[in-house]
Amino acid sequence: MPLQPQTLGAALNETLTLHSALCRREAGAFQKAVQSGDDVVVACTQEKRLFAEVGQQTEGATSVIKFVNIRETGGWSKDAAAAMPKVAALLAAAHLPDAEPVATVTYKSTGRLLIVGPVDQAEQVAALLADTLEVSIFAQGVSAHPQPGFPAQERKYPVISGNGLKLKGWLGAFEASWEKSNPIDLDLCTRCNACLAVCPEGAIDLSYQIDSSKCTSQRDCVAVCKVAGAIDFGRDPQALSEAFDLVLDLGAQPLITLHAPPQGYFALDASAGLASPGLLPTVVKLRDMVGEFEKPKFFAYKQKLCAHSRNETVGCNACIDICSAGAVRSEKERQQIVVNPNLCVGCGACTTVCPTGALTYAYPRASEQGVRLKTLLSTYAKTGGRDAALLFHSQGSGQQAIDALGRAAQLRKNIHGVPAQVMPLALWHTASVGLDLWLSAIAFGASQVAVLLTEEDAPAYREGLAAQMAVAQAVLHGMGYTGAHFHLLHMAGEGDAALAALDAGLQKLARGHVVVPATTARFAVAQEKRSTLDMALDHLMAQAPATLPEAIALPEAGSPFGSLLVNKDSCTLCLSCVSACPSSALQDNPERPQLRFIEKNCVQCGLCASTCPEDAITLEPRLLLTPQRKEARVLNESAPYQCIRCSKPFGTLKAIESMLGKLAGHAMFQGAAAERLKMCSDCRVIDIYSADNEVKITDIR
Repeated sequence: MPLQPQTLGAALNETLTLHSALCRREAGAFQKAVQSGDDVVVACTQEKRLFAEVGQQTEGATSVIKFVNIRETGGWSKDAAAAMPKVAALLAAAHLPDAEPVATVTYKSTGRLLIVGPVDQAEQVAALLADTLEVSIFAQGVSAHPQPGFPAQERKYPVISGNGLKLKGWLGAFEASWEKSNPIDLDLCTRCNACLAVCPEGAIDLSYQIDSSKCTSQRDCVAVCKVAGAIDFGRDPQALSEAFDLVLDLGAQPLITLHAPPQGYFALDASAGLASPGLLPTVVKLRDMVGEFEKPKFFAYKQKLCAHSRNETVGCNACIDICSAGAVRSEKERQQIVVNPNLCVGCGACTTVCPTGALTYAYPRASEQGVRLKTLLSTYAKTGGRDAALLFHSQGSGQQAIDALGRAAQLRKNIHGVPAQVMPLALWHTASVGLDLWLSAIAFGASQVAVLLTEEDAPAYREGLAAQMAVAQAVLHGMGYTGAHFHLLHMAGEGDAALAALDAGLQKLARGHVVVPATTARFAVAQEKRSTLDMALDHLMAQAPATLPEAIALPEAGSPFGSLLVNKDSCTLCLSCVSACPSSALQDNPERPQLRFIEKNCVQCGLCASTCPEDAITLEPRLLLTPQRKEARVLNESAPYQCIRCSKPFGTLKAIESMLGKLAGHAMFQGAAAERLKMCSDCRVIDIYSADNEVKITDIR
């Protein structure tokens, strides 16, 4: 790719000098730059380690060094000649300051490792770790084809066994619990194998556990173990638990089946012994997991915005349903959700599907991502770029896929590479960006937004992102912006076929024709999700290419906007829905019996419908485009019911009539008692004490 220093310098407002061997014979220019004190951006990630070392060894170097990849993302592509605007945009984004620091989550591990599985396999793996970690083994029999000499006769590691093993916790704080029911006490067992030799049923294996389904109670093993006294069939089962820092699960059925298991837990198929795939990388990771570790606290939670629960009634479950790490749980009694920061892996899927913004992504913040988007898109346009498309991908497997595509484009004729107008944007996780930033990107000048998913992404993420994209696309189509603006790219597997499919998807993206706003927006992305959505929608409506309809129908799944339909024949205006609404979309009127509604505030959580005792409320996913969206309107109203004694209004006509109808056949509410239901609270008390036929407590002797 022929770089143009003058063009790039004009876009970045600085003077640039082109270097082609900065990591070799021109290293002196790099050293001079890092001595300047200004931030230094190196447009090469291949020699990142070398540049970092040279920077550390350079006397007087005070600059912060940043890196950006313009080779695989732009230079190695069939569109390389037209990639200058993209290169300028990537360099401009690399100049931005790092994300503001946030609170951290700390893990402490002393190296207590529990290996679960067949004892022979566990001992093989333990031999690779015992010099660094304190190993214990939870024996689950022996493997079907144990290797010679395993399990060892020498007791090298503590071995425990039992039934119903359960595991909870995270790195440095795992708790294993089980029921000790094996008649053989492994602490007393000398592994003399005499019990195995005399057992006529073969109910004892080399893990020194007794299979009760085979044992016929002949008790020859008890007799032969008389000296050690390790076998006792009369021993009562005992519930036990023990703490560990790390867990390596070699069992046939993993103890934790979450897509994103807790840090410090590893599940591995070790059926092939030391030749098992993945064993060596896992061993290397385990050996390094001793000490104190930190990670960012990726989320922020505002309970007052949460639409999960009110009055012990559950409404929105979006965050709980999508979390692949089991980090989000419900606390109905506290009317909120609870996110365990130790289990959270930072995917951000909960923040993407949260309709209210109660959960927000904290590292980086939405406002920081907004600045990044505006910088990319404005620099791209300033350098003459057209039809900008953003490609969100993860920093892990997503980045690897982009790099592999660039290399393949350089070496193969049938691979095109990343198109000139497609700007890759690395995220901690692709699920961390959603509706608010997607629509903001279109408002800022992007023509299309794509999200690249790989095999490391949970199926729930794909479903959640697809639902959110369907909502975003429905909004734009409803406003008259034709074409496909949002795309979900899924790279299934690895290899040439997967790479070719990704390449084809990006080429289709580049050929897409869409209608976008004529003028780019200038608003700043707010940390509050609903505020950002409101600003993006206002801009998109103002720039709409066609006459706006009154409302846009939205998909039921994932819609954060909508109206309510109230059955006026059923509604008694009890206003229980008002107290349940977490977003103040439903309101009463202190002056008269009315149920009022502000559609802009509604998040379609369903708490009102779940709370309504008359089942009179139905959700209607839609986006109202008229000014009435932000105004209160009356959904239902009723004439007040007046006290039959003093004429003071004390309820609604519908509510009192409904109550009278339901209690008409009740023995306690006949005659005068029925009439008191038509009175206000004051008159009811007066009537009771003034009635001659009422039995008073003073009359009781």
